[in-house]
Amino acid sequence: MKAKRIVFKVGTSSLTNPDGSLSRAKVRSITHQLAVLHEAGHELILVSSGAIAAGFGALGFKKRPAKIADKQASAAVGQGLLLEEYTANLLLKKIVSAQILLTQDDFADKRRYQNAHQALSVLLNRGAIPIINENDTVSIEELKVGDNDTLSAQVAAMVQADLLVLLTDVDGVYTANPAVNPEAERLHVIENITPNIIEMAGGAGSNNGTGGMLTKIKAATIATESGVPVYICSSLKEDALLEAANQQEDGSYFIAQKKGLKTQKQWLAFYARSQGAIYVDRGAAAALSENGKSLLLSGVVEIEGHFSYHDIVTVYDKETGESLGKGRVQFGYSAVKDMLQSQKARGVLIHRDDWISITPEIQLLFTEF
Repeated sequence: MKAKRIVFKVGTSSLTNPDGSLSRAKVRSITHQLAVLHEAGHELILVSSGAIAAGFGALGFKKRPAKIADKQASAAVGQGLLLEEYTANLLLKKIVSAQILLTQDDFADKRRYQNAHQALSVLLNRGAIPIINENDTVSIEELKVGDNDTLSAQVAAMVQADLLVLLTDVDGVYTANPAVNPEAERLHVIENITPNIIEMAGGAGSNNGTGGMLTKIKAATIATESGVPVYICSSLKEDALLEAANQQEDGSYFIAQKKGLKTQKQWLAFYARSQGAIYVDRGAAAALSENGKSLLLSGVVEIEGHFSYHDIVTVYDKETGESLGKGRVQFGYSAVKDMLQSQKARGVLIHRDDWISITPEIQLLFTEF
């Protein structure tokens, strides 16, 4: 069965001319392909770079600026120009588009995360095509390498897409850099993202883009761990989006994990910010990691940080120092401290429904990138 709900991520290098300016011809090609897929019954989301590329020329810059403030100003001008291009072309096919600007805070805050999910669901159900980008004008942290690769994976996971397509200027993951090693071979199907895969993906992207293959592997990790398969392919083909939607043979296809994380668990694993630390004994560590149990107060050895009721905290094995996962606490720091000191610690501190174990794959995501 072909993927019905697809998230496409199009990078700056797939939207620009050689001088770094926005290519209207490339935008027209992308919107034409989106229209064909839309008319065929697909639900589509486009995560698009290109705001800075669309705006820097209008501000008098001769080339893509390097300073953060100059990038933000260019994005402020370019965001409207870029959306205007997409909107005008899609309206020719009587397709409504919608602009959504997100930052990492929109994923970290549970209420904002739910609001974004609900808005996207309504747009898709109404036949609109959401066009998403980082809110580059006001963000600093988000203007980092690979931001829209990660963003597209977060969006694909949020809406439980059937496929995430990362379009770039190379046609997949290779065993070595194909530009310098003629013996490099493309990996057609990737079942698990291992340290070896990450090592193969090392290196930078093109001059106009902000992401390399490494950030795409990070995005693939987030998506596949959430149950969404990922296809990395070249945007240089004339009908790249159409080919990616209907067959995944000319790129690298990442198989989704069978037990993909649901929305609540995704939020806990990838976005929720820890407000403290809890150290537990070996019995509690085994109950959490191996037996799928809740964390009882009786298993707590030590606590750190001034967390409150229902905050998210990270739990560690006191003996090994290893991170076990994250969860939502049922008591604040002061209450837990009092109970531990009085040796009357009873009850559940973190319910298993509010807990996510840090698997080797998720741990790899945060330690190797």
